[in-house]
Amino acid sequence: MDWEDKPDNAPIYMQISLDSIILHLTEHHGDCSPGARAYIDKFENLRDYHKQLLAKPYKFNRPGLGKTPWSSKTLCMDVIDPFGNRLSFNS
Repeated sequence: MDWEDKPDNAPIYMQISLDSIILHLTEHHGDCSPGARAYIDKFENLRDYHKQLLAKPYKFNRPGLGKTPWSSKTLCMDVIDPFGNRLSFNS
């Protein structure tokens, strides 16, 4: 987490990042809808990141790693949060 803005009794707005990926997350009504997808292309070291996630003691989200339907050379991993939002990592 890079920073967080959460005034008293107000929704959170924050920025998180991993390497060169920067995401802004919000709880503000009307900013987004549950079930959104962020597509992250050309993610370097996806196999290593996949191993890092599986090494965490979190039993409810164990993302798979596979090939995309459009290319046998492209790997993909979808991470889904409790609200159905999806981060699609591709390398």
